[in-house]
Amino acid sequence: MVLESAELLIKPGMEAEFEAGVRQATPLFQRARGCEGMQLQRGIENPRAYRLLVRWQTVEDHNVHFRGSEDFQEWRRLVGHCFDGAPNVSHLETVLEGF
Repeated sequence: MVLESAELLIKPGMEAEFEAGVRQATPLFQRARGCEGMQLQRGIENPRAYRLLVRWQTVEDHNVHFRGSEDFQEWRRLVGHCFDGAPNVSHLETVLEGF
């Protein structure tokens, strides 16, 4: 399993619209090849800062199959206008798990 971590800064005053867009986009991720779930987190110190965490079977499921799909274009249509700068995206793998 691969964890996509996307750091997103949202334009001031657009937080509720962004969250609604992510809710609306959930089915896009649910039907994406290799997607095993997603989670959206919001910063406490900076409520404009969000972290989108998506579990993928492989990096290719995200970078090739999802990003090359019409569903990715729909995702960007739903939330892209809320971004204050480009997302910072990285892929992680678990090397140690505690309790």
